[in-house]
Amino acid sequence: MIPLKSPEDLKMLKRSGEILAQVMQRLQERLRAGMTTQDLDVLSEELIRDSKALAAFKGYKGFPACACVSVNEEIVHGIPGPRVILEGDIVSIDLGVNYAGYFSDMAVTLPVGKVSDDKLKLITVARESLNLGIKQAKPGNYLTDISHSIQSFVESHGFSVVRQFVGHGIGAALHEEPEIPNFGSAGFGPLLKNGMVLAIEPMINAGGWECRVEKNGWTAVTKDGSASAHFEHTVAITDQGPVVLTRL
Repeated sequence: MIPLKSPEDLKMLKRSGEILAQVMQRLQERLRAGMTTQDLDVLSEELIRDSKALAAFKGYKGFPACACVSVNEEIVHGIPGPRVILEGDIVSIDLGVNYAGYFSDMAVTLPVGKVSDDKLKLITVARESLNLGIKQAKPGNYLTDISHSIQSFVESHGFSVVRQFVGHGIGAALHEEPEIPNFGSAGFGPLLKNGMVLAIEPMINAGGWECRVEKNGWTAVTKDGSASAHFEHTVAITDQGPVVLTRL
């Protein structure tokens, strides 16, 4: 990953993240039972286009949609389509923006209507694990300090961390080095430095961590059919601490 080279780079990444956060907020406001996952994709593309940005996912390595929309047992890379979102579902929306060549990436998992206590706890733990990981994203720490903080918190609450999919560097491209696993011992990997930009994204399952990819070649689901939750922010590492670029 190439660190930020100038204050202007950080300014442009902040703008990319701000656009993405605004789009995600609008999607959260519109999400409701009876919609299809395709409805969310169409809306996300309209909102990104109206913001004078580009959808970073569409066409990336052949992905056919603007947003990844994953429901219940789907972990990540859900392809939007005719699936109807029901009361009691949890829906993960993963979205990326390219603004003038500066990339940002963000994911949230949302309850639809009245959701079981178990699903609500899963969402809460996943969100907090991301916050804990972000706190470790500061100069002088090691990459796996992020990983360890996420895994130890998630497992202390009886959930599991997905191994097959990880976070990544971001900035001049959607996916850059280094990979950021959400599991592992602290004190390993690259030393974190001022100017690095990371997409930190824990994916956690209510059951086992194992997953499989469906026949479409994209959608990852839990192997045991348990629910999954996914949160992500794009974070700049600065001498003043982590700066979340995709938070309003």
